[in-house]
Amino acid sequence: MTKPVIGILGASGAVGRAAVRELRALGHTGLRLGGRTASALCAVAEEDPTGHDETVWADATDPDGLRAFTDGCDIVLNCVGPTYRLRATVASAALAAGAHCVDVAGDDPAAEDLLAAGDPAQDGRTVVLSAGALPGLSSLLPRWLAGQGLDSASALTAHCGGLETCSPTVAHDLMLSLTSGGADGAAYGEPLAAVRGGRRVPRALRTAEDTEHPAFPGRVALQPYLSGESERLATVLGLDRLDWYNVHPGPAVRALLNRLPGRLAAGDDPAELADRLILAADLDLAGRRPYYVMDFELSGTASGRPATAGLTLRAAGSYRLTATVGALAVAAVLRAEVPAGVHFACDVLDPDTVVRHLRARGVADLRPTGAAADADQVEEGVL
Repeated sequence: MTKPVIGILGASGAVGRAAVRELRALGHTGLRLGGRTASALCAVAEEDPTGHDETVWADATDPDGLRAFTDGCDIVLNCVGPTYRLRATVASAALAAGAHCVDVAGDDPAAEDLLAAGDPAQDGRTVVLSAGALPGLSSLLPRWLAGQGLDSASALTAHCGGLETCSPTVAHDLMLSLTSGGADGAAYGEPLAAVRGGRRVPRALRTAEDTEHPAFPGRVALQPYLSGESERLATVLGLDRLDWYNVHPGPAVRALLNRLPGRLAAGDDPAELADRLILAADLDLAGRRPYYVMDFELSGTASGRPATAGLTLRAAGSYRLTATVGALAVAAVLRAEVPAGVHFACDVLDPDTVVRHLRARGVADLRPTGAAADADQVEEGVL
């Protein structure tokens, strides 16, 4: 049986390189590695013990190069951005080449573009979007938690964030998310909003600039933020109430985030602000151990009585988490476990499979909320 050709675009980036390793761990060989820097791609290819990986120059903004990369692929895993500028560019190129596509981001804008061009299900093709940590795992884990003994769920409180380097893609996407990234041309999410009575309520919560949370070491800032993914999660689980907080442990990043809307309104260059965000993340990380945490507390009923379930994920960073979800989505599509059409990863991946893989591969530590973490996972380091 001929092995499928899997193309990884952005294979030498923070997420792409980790995704290549995860795909190899899943038994996939002969990968097609795409990117703009030949030397970096060759370094990734040299990690392949079989020596069967190939490298192809590819730039998502160059139609000819993108066409040459996708031609002959059975499936493309997109790990490049900025997401809200590229939208469905890579997925559309993959479909034109007769390939499936998994995008570690993509979100609503990509889905809208793809469906406006015609549902790929008509050609038997599959596109899986938001196959990353957040969005993606951020909705898969609460769904998994809901299946751990609760008969029904009514309320969810989530805290997600960490301390790590900021890639150029993340920095530029954050700038773009202030005005795009959501459905119908809206911003990616709404600060301070929450779900009450099963619907979005603006300004329902308040920011805590300097506080503590048991799942995070040291002082942190808590920013309430409701995204489209979170709203869909509330609908799927039948939640009456959802409070979602982005957690910012670093003061330099948090101070810059507070100023961003005003600086953009004043006409500051978004590219320059993105560079400043990267530097701020490096400043916050200096002398400290990087980490990423997702903490969920779900309330509901079990056997007719009020009950709660909690889960805390701790990892060395979000990039490998994103890569893992992307690789698992590729594997699921190749096994024909995902129907043709355009989907969000949280709607088509099996939460049990994802959690088992995270644990088996040591990608993250997942424990009931309140359980002690290993010392080396929360150690802060010193300057």
